[in-house]
Amino acid sequence: MEDSPRDLELTLAALEKCQLANDIVIARDGAEAVDYLFSTGQYADRADGDPTVVLLDLKLPKIDGLEVLERVKRDEKLRHIPIVMLTSSREEQDLVRSYELGVNAFVVKPVEFNEFFKAIQDLGVFWALLNEPPPGYRQNGAN
Repeated sequence: MEDSPRDLELTLAALEKCQLANDIVIARDGAEAVDYLFSTGQYADRADGDPTVVLLDLKLPKIDGLEVLERVKRDEKLRHIPIVMLTSSREEQDLVRSYELGVNAFVVKPVEFNEFFKAIQDLGVFWALLNEPPPGYRQNGAN
């Protein structure tokens, strides 16, 4: 869930380079992210299954990333979805609050292009290929 067109473009390019760009769902704001994750609104008829991982921006329009994180981690059916807060914020309070709400990882976006590209590739490889999901995980293949 990313609202910056530049960061979104770089993220998709990095995931495509390591062949992880299949089945990516993009939400432009927190409300759309919530609709997708909870299968409501425009996503009421989406296929069953959960994302492999959610890359979540802290500062999203409509509903911010912390609120999205809190809603997902409070929900019995969705709390197992790994959520990575991918943000430009270096505020300690954002880091602390994210972990209090159950974030799985907090990554500060590197400003430099090559560093950002490499960080996204590493995240994609870890969550899609290396991480073992819990038994019975209802994955739909979307990241």
